[in-house]
Amino acid sequence: MQQFENASAGDIVLSLADRIIENRAYLSEIDGKIGDGDHGVNMAKGFGMAADRIRGNDMSLATAFDTLGTVLMTEIGGSMGPLYGVMFTQFAETIEGSSSIDARTFSAMLSNGLNGIQSIGSAKVGDKTLLDTLVPAIEAFDAANAGGKPFPEALDALVVAAEKGRDSTKDLVARIGRASRLGERSVGVLDAGATSCALILETLAHGAKQKLQLSATAGG
Repeated sequence: MQQFENASAGDIVLSLADRIIENRAYLSEIDGKIGDGDHGVNMAKGFGMAADRIRGNDMSLATAFDTLGTVLMTEIGGSMGPLYGVMFTQFAETIEGSSSIDARTFSAMLSNGLNGIQSIGSAKVGDKTLLDTLVPAIEAFDAANAGGKPFPEALDALVVAAEKGRDSTKDLVARIGRASRLGERSVGVLDAGATSCALILETLAHGAKQKLQLSATAGG
């Protein structure tokens, strides 16, 4: 069974924070073309605040996700705070009772995060939002699992689909939020939420693969 320990994986969330903070200017630049231009700033602020609370506290992945989700929901502005906040909170709720995380648990975590986003927003795939990254990524991960691929290979499939989904937003017309006012003029630019979602999924997958490798090396 390929799995990694929940208790020792909280540092994955610190990696997420580092990646978002590194890309703060890039995300705001993309957002500035068709939106408010504050996506990178808000995201970096929220992830940075959460990282400060997680660092040095030896948190489980579930607790670290909960910490991040709570900060994003309650302490940063913009539309993305609540959306990502509920996603990470749902991630936490899904895995909090699991001592270890295998592909099935990881899939349930992703799906519940998606359900959380869909419960508070009206966006669909094709509306030029983070769902254009998240939905195909989850579908690819689940398809790889169903096809008997090992957990690490399913994570690779998730990343490929996330990047493809992100890139697809360049050709889409924005139908949700401030960018939707631009209509056809929103074509030709990546969606900032889809881009940050790809960064999050890539970093999450990389972190999970590292944990699986460590677990296998330790005979777990």
